[in-house]
Amino acid sequence: MKKNARAIGDAGERDAVYYLQRRGLAILDRNFTYHHGEIDVVAKDGDELVFVEVKTRRSAQFGLPEESVTYAKQELIRRTAEGYVLERHLDNVPCRFDVVAIRIEKGIKKFIHYKNAF
Repeated sequence: MKKNARAIGDAGERDAVYYLQRRGLAILDRNFTYHHGEIDVVAKDGDELVFVEVKTRRSAQFGLPEESVTYAKQELIRRTAEGYVLERHLDNVPCRFDVVAIRIEKGIKKFIHYKNAF
């Protein structure tokens, strides 16, 4: 991955954390890895454990950010979330999977939060 793309992704994750906190979610972890998967943000929304995939794009040249969360990516996130639940002994906690898409258009960031995205 190009350095610039990684920097945009890192900034997007920081922005998403701030966005989620402003909406009342408590951030538990960032960049949780398990085997070959990674979850960008793990949060708590009331009683629910929320696994959040963050995607940031500066243009629609390669599609919208949320379109890059393919079925294969979703499956990897699910398996990684299972690892998180297993490691932390959270067997009976309700979970959901969200996507925060950040579109940067003319220097303005637009956040789209898909709850229960998959």
